Amino acid sequence: MPASVARELGVLHRIGIAVERVARESARSPHRADVVAMGATGTPTEEVDRLAESAILAALEQEGVDWSVVSEEIGRVDRGGRRTLVVDPIDGTANAVRNLPFSTVSLALGEGTLDGVDLGLVRDLSRGTTYWGIRGEGAFRDGRPIRTRAWTGRGDLVFVNLGHHASARSAGLVGRARRVRSLGCASLEMSLVAEGAGDAYVFENAEDGMNLRATDIAAAYRILLEAGGGASDAAGRPLGDFPLGVERRTTVVAWGDPAYGRSVWGAAPK
Repeated sequence: MPASVARELGVLHRIGIAVERVARESARSPHRADVVAMGATGTPTEEVDRLAESAILAALEQEGVDWSVVSEEIGRVDRGGRRTLVVDPIDGTANAVRNLPFSTVSLALGEGTLDGVDLGLVRDLSRGTTYWGIRGEGAFRDGRPIRTRAWTGRGDLVFVNLGHHASARSAGLVGRARRVRSLGCASLEMSLVAEGAGDAYVFENAEDGMNLRATDIAAAYRILLEAGGGASDAAGRPLGDFPLGVERRTTVVAWGDPAYGRSVWGAAPK
């Protein structure tokens, strides 16, 4: 691994630890679910999100890096650097404020689009587990290489976003897949596919405005690709040119084995 990449990975690791510390310290606060502001796209910002985002910005100052920031809460912050850190301070906020063990901090470093992400790190805030992927270097969980699993069509497990916003097609997977899980944390579910714990992750809401942003998936996208998987939108279009911002949203079908998209989802990856 080049020394420059090792330094960047070290910064992301330390940011992840800082956010985990904040999340644990706020776990018993009666105010962690309080809405304290409206995010860059008009969605509520809870207290725990604000604390996590503040910890990230403070860590960047302490580390002395000039990366610009795109965050789910504050939008884009130009800090003068060529590189952009794409952040979801707390992915799975609804879980975090209920003390459910499915939330992460998602950190992706790159330029322009999802394919421009060179380094992605996802830290599980409950287990303290860290996933990361480096372009051309592979994907790892706590330093050990991870790979996706081959799909055989028997005993498959798919992570699906469910609830009253979910599309009819997503809901239909419940009756077709052998096992279904819905954790409510995109970056964690995609990382679990990357390590072979699941076969695919599907997120398709009926309204486009309720779908995912780059901040939700940028880090896990790089991890999944380096582990041997891939992702498209629900129509089978590649996600690589999706911009690193908070303005646009997308559906997601992420797989460990491309055969999953062809045989189960019905929209072959292109």
